[in-house]
Amino acid sequence: MKVRITKPAQRRLSQIDDYYKKKGNRSHFAKLKQEISRKSALLSQNPELGQEEDYLKELGQGHRYIIVAKLYKLIYLVSAPFITDIFDTRQNPDDMRP
Repeated sequence: MKVRITKPAQRRLSQIDDYYKKKGNRSHFAKLKQEISRKSALLSQNPELGQEEDYLKELGQGHRYIIVAKLYKLIYLVSAPFITDIFDTRQNPDDMRP
């Protein structure tokens, strides 16, 4: 099973890319993308690898997350193999909700 990334998650990744471009640290973003790819491969083999996301439980869709590069949560759905968000853990958790 291949894990796909949703449009909102792609936009978030683009925002992260823009941030690192401004900071002049493109190599960090390249490492982040590699780790996202590696973690996605793990999820395709074991979709229940991550913990349930407490801030999204109220949606009742079974969102889970795994930590990527110490600062980001890769939020995904087990029922459909989709990465729904790449959330910067330095933000307010309420910003995670749709």
